[in-house]
Amino acid sequence: MEPIKQRYSKQRETILQVVRSTLVHPNADWIYKETRKQIPNISLGTVYRNLTQLVESGQILKLKDDALVRYDGNIDHHDHFRCTSCGKWYDVQLLDPSAINAFNKNHKFRIESFNLELEGVCEHCAD
Repeated sequence: MEPIKQRYSKQRETILQVVRSTLVHPNADWIYKETRKQIPNISLGTVYRNLTQLVESGQILKLKDDALVRYDGNIDHHDHFRCTSCGKWYDVQLLDPSAINAFNKNHKFRIESFNLELEGVCEHCAD
């Protein structure tokens, strides 16, 4: 899918930089607080609208947690692990994309995309 073309927006560009600058898979409130450090008068509604546009254009990923929506600036294919104890999300590479190619070669239907989300207890909470 080709990204949707959008006019340049300093606010959207700043929000994109904030999301891409972290590995914590932040929610909108966290992104809002970080963005306000650079654009003090930005509104929460503006952050939400721009996050929606960034997801729709394929520039960031949207992850659904039980209670929150989180965002990921890493759009390269990867999987996610969510700790059920502390709630942190981690990027993981569990399934090699070449396994999908092999599967497609040996079956009559074709997998075009997949998203694997794992849940368990992270190493910090397991101790």
